[in-house]
Amino acid sequence: MATRNLAFWLATWFGCGNSPKAPGTVGSLGALPVVWLLAHYHADVYAMLGLAVLLFFVGVWATAVVTKESGVKDPGFVVIDEVVGQMLSFALVWPWLNHIHAWGFYLIAFLLFRFFDIKKMGPVRFFDKKVRNAWGVMLDDVFAGIISAAILYIGAFIFVR
Repeated sequence: MATRNLAFWLATWFGCGNSPKAPGTVGSLGALPVVWLLAHYHADVYAMLGLAVLLFFVGVWATAVVTKESGVKDPGFVVIDEVVGQMLSFALVWPWLNHIHAWGFYLIAFLLFRFFDIKKMGPVRFFDKKVRNAWGVMLDDVFAGIISAAILYIGAFIFVR
């Protein structure tokens, strides 16, 4: 029972996934304070990536427990995948996250990630449609985060430097 409760608590990212509207968006928003805290306290990108990798594997476990318990392959209330993907979207712009204008990076990273998570193009679609287990639930958002990170970095390279 305690394992099941922990899995649900983590899978919903401490209740973000229980939002009656747009739980994936709320889950993505739930990642932003974690990223901000890491950046604000000068953690390096490796700390953030390490946390994202740890949360990925925790997410695979929690999602497997929740999908087995609920009988749903990809329940909307599971948002730890959005948290991991959203965190990854910041990986390449880490040096700019403590800048005075960092709010623009947070906003653009959030919007890019939500766009690719919702539209499900390329590898995001593959993992969403073809890998029908906890790994697929997590990996489609990982790839949405990676694509978002690449686009955000290119934009930052061109416009910010």
